[in-house]
Amino acid sequence: MKIQLEKITLGTLIVCMVLLLVNCSDEIKDNRAAISDKNIALKTWGHYLGDPQRTHFSLLNEIDTSNVHQLGLAWQYSSGDVPEGRTTQIQTNPLILGDKLYGISPTNSLFAIDAGTGEKLWEFSPEIEDGTGLGLSRGLLSWQSDSEEKYRLFYASGPRLFAIDADSGTLITSFGAKGSVDLREGLGRDPAKVPIVMTTPGVIYDDLIIVGHRTSESPGAAPGHIRAFNVLTGKREWIFHTIPQPGEFGYESWPREAYKTAGGANNWAGMALDNDRGIVYVPTGSAAFDWYGGDRIGDNLFANTLLALNARTGERIWHFQMVKHDIWDRDLPAPPNLVDVEQNGEIIPAVAQITKSGHVFVFNRLTGEPLFPIEEKPYPKTTLEGDTAASTQPLPTKPAPFSRQILRAEDLYAPNQPAFVDDFIDKDQNISPPTVKEKLAGITSEGQFIPIDTKGVILYPGADGGAEWGGAAVDPRNGIMYVNANEMAWIVRMAKVRGKDGKKLGKGETLSQIHCARCHGGELQGLGAIPELQNVDKRLAPDQIAAIIAKGKGAMPGMPSLNENEISALVDFLSGIETEKKQNEDGDHRTEKANGLAYAIVGFGRFKDNRGYPVMHPPWGTLNAIDLNTGEYLWKVPLGHEASLNDPEVPVSGTENYGGPVITAGGVLFIAATKDEKLRAFNMRNGKKLWETDLPAGGYATPATYEINGKQFLVIACGGGKMGTPSGANYMAFTLN
Repeated sequence: MKIQLEKITLGTLIVCMVLLLVNCSDEIKDNRAAISDKNIALKTWGHYLGDPQRTHFSLLNEIDTSNVHQLGLAWQYSSGDVPEGRTTQIQTNPLILGDKLYGISPTNSLFAIDAGTGEKLWEFSPEIEDGTGLGLSRGLLSWQSDSEEKYRLFYASGPRLFAIDADSGTLITSFGAKGSVDLREGLGRDPAKVPIVMTTPGVIYDDLIIVGHRTSESPGAAPGHIRAFNVLTGKREWIFHTIPQPGEFGYESWPREAYKTAGGANNWAGMALDNDRGIVYVPTGSAAFDWYGGDRIGDNLFANTLLALNARTGERIWHFQMVKHDIWDRDLPAPPNLVDVEQNGEIIPAVAQITKSGHVFVFNRLTGEPLFPIEEKPYPKTTLEGDTAASTQPLPTKPAPFSRQILRAEDLYAPNQPAFVDDFIDKDQNISPPTVKEKLAGITSEGQFIPIDTKGVILYPGADGGAEWGGAAVDPRNGIMYVNANEMAWIVRMAKVRGKDGKKLGKGETLSQIHCARCHGGELQGLGAIPELQNVDKRLAPDQIAAIIAKGKGAMPGMPSLNENEISALVDFLSGIETEKKQNEDGDHRTEKANGLAYAIVGFGRFKDNRGYPVMHPPWGTLNAIDLNTGEYLWKVPLGHEASLNDPEVPVSGTENYGGPVITAGGVLFIAATKDEKLRAFNMRNGKKLWETDLPAGGYATPATYEINGKQFLVIACGGGKMGTPSGANYMAFTLN
């Protein structure tokens, strides 16, 4: 498909004139065309992450590097009580339309408040009639017709996409079936058997809402097809098959019948839109099961792929697959950034995609041509029977990775400290634990794309990245990217589902390793905010456990692909009543090959010492500025601090972080994200910290900034709940005192 550059619009010229007048503190030079988007020109926050290009950028400059230290609390809004006994989160980047702010509560209710005062206006709590898990929401979409001023909001809860009147908070019943579309329908599978929630909003192009979805990462996962629905009627207008069907491009990269049963290759992280050219850029995740690919031999297009699709028709324009036959859970974790860059005196429309492995891939967004060389590097074969790893994988030569790539003995912070892998208890671990150095010496640590084995492999950066779902910011004026990153090594280990010495595992235990260990840990001991299942029988009755397995709860999607016998066996195991007789039953279950899965996870978690610190030398989290014109770093600083670390040689340790930055024309970058539950401001020019404040709970979300009556506000959702920190329910807004 040939794409023509369009003529510069009047709107673009107006915004360019505005940018020329903007006071860009710290001598940040405006040398790039402005974004043609009315919401940026009006200084609101009318899109997820600020604009359809996902720049995280605002023209506002009342708050700048000279006065940001004067920020104080303007208002605080409680979005609802945290349910007792549950760990909840808020990961929402709110919308601000006019003088109203729209956000999501810990229990996934939608609300509207006065953006200037925090006063509640309305709340919408959907009724999900079949009791499916509600998931969580990172944001929502808005649409306004040319003929009327009213906005309609699009927001997802559970498997449903709702259309809401922005003024009243009521359903728009002309959309879909009485106000919602069931995203389980139309995927070519039994809707009752596919687990789906929509975590991150898609994009709106003209009268189309284009969406992906989140599914499970186990057998029975839904296929990740991308769909467009009419914003007025909810009618599906097009579908792009991310698991290709016969006759479609990429079909040969899967087993012949995979399109009927395979799952994943889904867009859970969000997408970006070039509205002027009508192109939507869609990053996808790995195919399910995401640690062993014996049932999906091949490269598995379009998993782990950046897709450029015609937004009107869904036709593929170009694509680039960043991980072939993914067996490392290397989902593309965040929306790409659209920005113009300059190379050899030429302005190039670019798209930049960050990855869990800590890389940035930069392409000409019209042609897919890489703007920096990409090398195909050879990697070893897998030792797991029945699977075939890809012989090569692509990695960009520039920019350099923003997270470290190989963990070596000389990189260890406290090599003689006892090791403790906090997210799983290794069955083979001695009563007297090995030191960190001894633990590392006993497993494989050779960098990216080393196939996971039964001995243990270091995944570095870990399963959450590197980059995570908060995403990167890019300055549309100069092509500089700002990305926060994690420095955390994980250990992953697989085992045959038949167990040691060929002994058959119990039916329920096998199912727990296939379906539960990915999220709850190899020993079902819990991962951070995800609860342990070792003692679930003390909290829940068997019928309650069965209901949650089938339908999900909170952020957990259900497993409707499991039949009644499988759910019963899983409940028996989790309840501690799986008998020897039941262990030896064959029945209708998946113990021997697990639907093509001869292996399951038995080790999965962060590699720390017994004090709870990551094993590598700090920093454990960073904030980076990368010039996408040249591929060079401008600065790198630690992000966050472990307050308990008493080391004069490490004044700022950095911490794990979740949630992205916001950048402004005032030269200030705002970010929360860190385990130490603070909100910070940095100088965009040099990375110097300018201001910080404590939050009532961790701000594991991307902030938003907006203007009301000439006054600039900064707002952050304080939902906590990650990395062992307490949950919260507040939104906090700050202004200059």
